[in-house]
Amino acid sequence: MARALVSLCRAMGGRCLALFTSHAALRATQAAIRGPLEEDDILVLGQGVDGSPRQLLASLRSNPRTVLLGAASFWEGVDVVGEALSVLVIVRLPFSVPTNPIFAARSETFEDPFNEYALPQTAFRFKQGFGRLIRSKSDRGVMVVLDSRLVIKNYGQVFLKSLPSCRVERGPSRNLPNAVKGWMGR
Repeated sequence: MARALVSLCRAMGGRCLALFTSHAALRATQAAIRGPLEEDDILVLGQGVDGSPRQLLASLRSNPRTVLLGAASFWEGVDVVGEALSVLVIVRLPFSVPTNPIFAARSETFEDPFNEYALPQTAFRFKQGFGRLIRSKSDRGVMVVLDSRLVIKNYGQVFLKSLPSCRVERGPSRNLPNAVKGWMGR
């Protein structure tokens, strides 16, 4: 995953927001990609490491050669209009942790907790994540989902159907840089 993120961010010269479901995974990824990307003068910032969410977003807006790694609060309420954000990477589908007491208690009220509660809730959060990318009528961008469950699990279609009409392509991560550059006209 880190290798795919490095090659994608190099191809785009930054301009990327990667959304994580785990702060530990975010920190590990930041440690793995920071050195290689900084060799290309691409700044790598991580939520909970390099400043407040407001500071991190200001850096992304002011310096397009930035990659921002976010979790939790970055799945919603982020507004970066224009080319400063051209690529959104969803590292893993945003399922809630089943052992979370609130999630577990709510799940008990359903006959089929996964299909009636977990899946719709996660698809909604996924759609909110997608909404970080296109903030105005003139915005263009690419969303990359690195979680293979989107294509190998039957429920992957629920996520794709939650999105507004858009082109969907599948392929190996090694093809990402050229595919994204082609789509973005770079």
